Amino acid sequence: MKEAPHRQLDNIRWHTRLSLRIVAVFLGLLVLVQVVTLALVRTGIDDNAREHLSEQLNLGEQVFMRLLHQNADHFIESTRVLALDFGFRAAISSNDQATIASALVNHSERLGAGFAVLTDTAGHIRASTTELGQTADGLVSSLMRQAGNEQTQDSSSIHVMVLDGRLFQLVTVPVKAPLTIGWVVMGFKLDNALLLDMRRLTGVDVVVLSRQGKRPWETTLSQLPQTTAKALLTQWSPMAEAGREQGQAPSMLALPEGEHVWRSITLEGPQGQEVEALLLRSVDEAIAPYHRLEGTILLFSVLGVAVFAVGSALTARRIVGPVHTLTKLAQRLSDGDYAVPVPQQGNDEIGALSIAFESMRQAMQQRENEIRAVAFTDGLTQMPNWARFSADVKEAVADVRQQPGSACAVLMLDLDRFKHVNDVLGHDTGDQLLQLVGQRLRRLIFDPRNTVARLSGDEFAVLLRQGDVAQAKAVARTILDRLDAPLMLNGQTVDVGAGIGIAVYPEHANDGDELIRRAEVAMYKAKQTHLGHIVFRPELDMRSDEALSLLGELRRAIEHQELRLFLQPKVCMASGEVKGAEALVRWQHPTRGMVPPMKFIPFAEQTGFIRQITYWLLEESARIWRQWADSGLRLDLSVNLSARDLIDSDLPAHLNRLLILHGVPPEHLCLEITESAIMDDPNHALQTLEQFHYMGVKMAIDDFGTGYSSLAYLKRLPVDELKIDKSFVMNMQHDSQDEKIVRSVIDLAHNMGLRVVAEGLEDRRAWEQLSALDCDLAQGYWIAKPMPSDQFLAWASTWQLPAQPEAGDAVATRQTQDATA
Repeated sequence: MKEAPHRQLDNIRWHTRLSLRIVAVFLGLLVLVQVVTLALVRTGIDDNAREHLSEQLNLGEQVFMRLLHQNADHFIESTRVLALDFGFRAAISSNDQATIASALVNHSERLGAGFAVLTDTAGHIRASTTELGQTADGLVSSLMRQAGNEQTQDSSSIHVMVLDGRLFQLVTVPVKAPLTIGWVVMGFKLDNALLLDMRRLTGVDVVVLSRQGKRPWETTLSQLPQTTAKALLTQWSPMAEAGREQGQAPSMLALPEGEHVWRSITLEGPQGQEVEALLLRSVDEAIAPYHRLEGTILLFSVLGVAVFAVGSALTARRIVGPVHTLTKLAQRLSDGDYAVPVPQQGNDEIGALSIAFESMRQAMQQRENEIRAVAFTDGLTQMPNWARFSADVKEAVADVRQQPGSACAVLMLDLDRFKHVNDVLGHDTGDQLLQLVGQRLRRLIFDPRNTVARLSGDEFAVLLRQGDVAQAKAVARTILDRLDAPLMLNGQTVDVGAGIGIAVYPEHANDGDELIRRAEVAMYKAKQTHLGHIVFRPELDMRSDEALSLLGELRRAIEHQELRLFLQPKVCMASGEVKGAEALVRWQHPTRGMVPPMKFIPFAEQTGFIRQITYWLLEESARIWRQWADSGLRLDLSVNLSARDLIDSDLPAHLNRLLILHGVPPEHLCLEITESAIMDDPNHALQTLEQFHYMGVKMAIDDFGTGYSSLAYLKRLPVDELKIDKSFVMNMQHDSQDEKIVRSVIDLAHNMGLRVVAEGLEDRRAWEQLSALDCDLAQGYWIAKPMPSDQFLAWASTWQLPAQPEAGDAVATRQTQDATA
């Protein structure tokens, strides 16, 4: 069984709710896009930072060389002033050492040079302001050769040298008079001002390293802290030993201030001396702007996700909130509560859905009212019917249980001489009589808390929600007095009486169903004794305790699937072929075993529970017929109906649904009705039979010949078959009168175009006798006893006419026939 809708809604787990899934999906997509975007941005920043660092080192190299060239140009111009001085040239020509030395000192001091040197054209030092040693000889010779190779008098090549741990930039200018008579070499000290300019212009730090021969590298010029410079030498020296190429991609150094990329520039120096200028750029400083940009992007991404989450939650709430409201309203509609209107949920699609729900609510409420009116109202008298009355009785019993000391009463009444009115004055007059009786009862029972109902045919019932035995008897006497007054129907006076049965809760019953049943038992007794009204007494119910126990258990038999379908075959007398079967119900009790039908069917008919048994039998019959058809066997199947079934207005529609559901052709189903059931209420029986006939279902009169039916009714009934009662068939071999009755029934049926079925066939002699009388079909123990439905196909496939039985077989068969039919 499915769980109730409201329980299903309450049991939805939080992680499966639609609102959470909407937020999760949209937020997840946004987060995924943001993560991918941040990853791409981070990759782009890293690539861009590396490219920017390389570009900064390239720019630093260009600026550094440019600064050195500018210094060189400035120093050359300053040195050329000395080389062009007439007195200086005259001193050189006259080899005036004092004048030469004085000029070199004065001019170097005026220009800010660290030292000045005069050489001859061969590169030998003639005068110097400082002691340079052999290093200067080689350097000057190198500078002179380079100047000669360039064939210019204005060489601006950059040369440096380290002297006493200081770095000098060297310039060489020739002294001409007019031919070259010597060379002036000046060394200008490079200090931190150059490094500051580099830092200011490019953001690149410059460190100048040098070494003599194979000695370790030393820091010559630097603004770095001592610890940083030491770490630089420790990491860079192995790289220098492994060899470097200028223009090589930047490498990385892990310095105390962070990672730095570097590039080296080799500066020309004296022979035996190496000078390298290292360009350093801090990675952290270079990518700091990118990190700030990345942080800004991340911040906006987080804010975007937060804003989107809030927006998604509001959107989900906008969608799911009305849906949740409509779901609750739908649950109320499913529970039958149509009083609360559906509020409109905006002007969008949700609003259109709420309008549709409201239209559905109004339509369902209208149809519910119409259905209730049809389901709980008698169509002829417009009074409450059996269903409404039964529900009201149960409600009244529940109220009495809540009020100790109180009581409620049920009065069941059945009209006298109603059948006579129908037969003599017609059914229209009978309907008017029922309407007038209903009006009188409503006027008598004016208290709106009580219920006056028409149950079926000429049966009426009254519920007194507050009433003991004395009050119920007083109401019964009033009703009988009022019904004794003659009624005028179509100009004729009609006398109507009634028999009334009274039962009171809790004195006579334990529940509502038992209260109604015992009032009905008392009513039957009142009809039999013609005493007007009778209060229920235990001795009126003649059923044994075992029967009462079985009746209570019968209510659970269908739910526990204890009922069994048995089939008794019907065989064609002319051909000997199996033409169909009669469906019979058996009760497989869990402790009592197989309960015979006569033990529970009469009580089911009296209490009204026969309706559920009939519905079950029709359902099982339709299902077994479908199994036959799927196996290639298409036979007729007969089902018995009781008197109460004929007044059940829902039975034709229910049967039609079963035929459609299982695909059973109506002509393969035959409904068997006893004569007594038809004659109890011929009017309603005829109406029900006509509905079955209109559907195409065949009908048969069962136990024909044992009742008191008239041929006038027989010709009006839309029946197709007569079943001769077994009492005539079993005795016709020994009683000529029974044989004549069987012959007459067969002739009568054939003359009316009806088929004849003989019950109680017990031996071959009866078979031959019925064949001689031209009987159509037969069933009985000689053919087969009733068998479980699942055994029928196997039996039918092997059926043959039995051989002549022994003499004692017929006697044994007759003894068991009545007990198991």
